[in-house]
Amino acid sequence: MDSYPNHARRRLAAGELALGMGVRQGRTVDIATIARTCGFDWLFIDMEHSSMDVDLAAQLAMASLGAGITPIVRVPGHEHYHASRLLDNGAQGIVAPHVETVEEARRIADACRYPPLGHRSVAGAQPQLAFRSVPIGEATRIANAETLVVVMLETPKAIAGAEAIAQVEGVDVLLIGTNDLCAEMGIPGKFTDPGIEGAYKKVIAACRTHGKFPGMGGVYDPPLMQRYIGLGMRFILSGSDLSFMMAGAKARAEFLRAVKT
Repeated sequence: MDSYPNHARRRLAAGELALGMGVRQGRTVDIATIARTCGFDWLFIDMEHSSMDVDLAAQLAMASLGAGITPIVRVPGHEHYHASRLLDNGAQGIVAPHVETVEEARRIADACRYPPLGHRSVAGAQPQLAFRSVPIGEATRIANAETLVVVMLETPKAIAGAEAIAQVEGVDVLLIGTNDLCAEMGIPGKFTDPGIEGAYKKVIAACRTHGKFPGMGGVYDPPLMQRYIGLGMRFILSGSDLSFMMAGAKARAEFLRAVKT
């Protein structure tokens, strides 16, 4: 094996859905294999809304490579080291939250791409290359090709700038953070609001025009997910370990409470 493929990127390139499972509660490397066995393409390792530190996120990323599921980390901010430390230790994608402008999107892309596409620092042997000795030029080329750069659009300002953000070289996915977008629009939790559908259509159109992939997070009602996927959403945050665990546990408890004794 010369390198681990980015399964999410390959799904997207083939015009298919790339399905991700969020990880906030999982604290062992088992979660990577569990998510892969359940049929997901990528693991959404969330450092923005969890207490997870860099070391744990890196361990989960490394385990994901071997399990055959793409490790993508949502970092807590826009500093270059937020992205580079995870990419140097196994992540195959970075999700940057709260991106509103072309300048912010370009900063994220620059931090995630090696020259000549960006300004990421060369760290040496790469987990994504199975730590094989690969000429630097070839290693950086492979890393650039296999890394998925995702920017989250979570405000009306970000949605308004989607057309321009989609033109930023080095950005692959425009991911709508629907919960925050609803909150910023003054309609918290109203995922069926016409304004939200309008935002989805705007981002999908911008991605189609400029060769990027539209993504959605925060929408987990099956009929609504189906509707937005029908509009063109492709990079899908499908739910989290916590929500899946609670749904299964709740269903089992309700069943057992109903058993006649």
